[in-house]
Amino acid sequence: MLKYIGKRLLMIFPVILGVTFLIFTVMNFTPGDPAIMILGEGATPDQYAALREEMGLNDPFFVRYFRYVTDALTGDFGRSYRTNLPVFQEIATRIPYTLNLAVTSTLIAIIIGIPIGVLSAVKQYTITDNVALGTSLLLTSMPAFWFAMMLILLFSLKLRILPSLGADSWRHFILPAVATSANTLASLLRMTRSTMLEVIRQDYIRTARAKGAKESRVIFGHALRNALLPVVTIIGVNFGIALGGTIVVEQVFALPGLGQLMINAIRSKDTPMVIAAVLFAAIIASVINLIVDIVYAYIDPRLKSKYVTVKARKATT
Repeated sequence: MLKYIGKRLLMIFPVILGVTFLIFTVMNFTPGDPAIMILGEGATPDQYAALREEMGLNDPFFVRYFRYVTDALTGDFGRSYRTNLPVFQEIATRIPYTLNLAVTSTLIAIIIGIPIGVLSAVKQYTITDNVALGTSLLLTSMPAFWFAMMLILLFSLKLRILPSLGADSWRHFILPAVATSANTLASLLRMTRSTMLEVIRQDYIRTARAKGAKESRVIFGHALRNALLPVVTIIGVNFGIALGGTIVVEQVFALPGLGQLMINAIRSKDTPMVIAAVLFAAIIASVINLIVDIVYAYIDPRLKSKYVTVKARKATT
């Protein structure tokens, strides 16, 4: 198992290298001049030329890319064109807001979506099942920005019980977390229901019931555990997306998170900031995928036994 984890960690480096090359290429061909952005439009041509030379913007593309990768390996991701602050410092100040939003929204989706999905599968074709499926379809079809604005209209403007903008206290994260969790909740509900329906029709479930096992033991001890693999996949993917920056929701609620930082950096062609933010999101997504694979092995012992069997075969040969 440790060898498998080590291989997966090594596979992250080519992914990161490819992401940096792609973003660096895209930002290189987008219109805009960093020198004008930094000095403003009132500077002289000589000042622009001097700054370009100082920043190495006149060097060939691959020279600039190799220099960026070399500096990044030493922990230097450059300085922001807009603020002249270290890129890593700005990202570090935004991460807690995005992390808080991602964790809270994922927990809401798990706590509500999985139990309702199980209940919907157990009570298939009943009113409970129809209401659950209808709610899931409604949450999936609503755009995130529209749902966020509806929450603001109801809970902030009409009921006046929750703040609509900012990130000063935990109450400011309630509405953004609910808006962010809607799509994940709907996906978890549908996937849990679908996999539970497949599992509860298996022979070992009928055998457990025939032996007199309690229904709660059958559903949660046997069926749910074997139905969790695709559910865990959805949790991991959506958590990675949320941690990468829920751009729309952060813009609506004016949260100073990673998503809003990326939007502002793209608009101003702040290349070091864009590359570092996307690079951070890629690393997080890769780590989340690795964690999901590890969780697979603990949910389903058969997967873990494969690694043990392979290791034992190699030892005997």
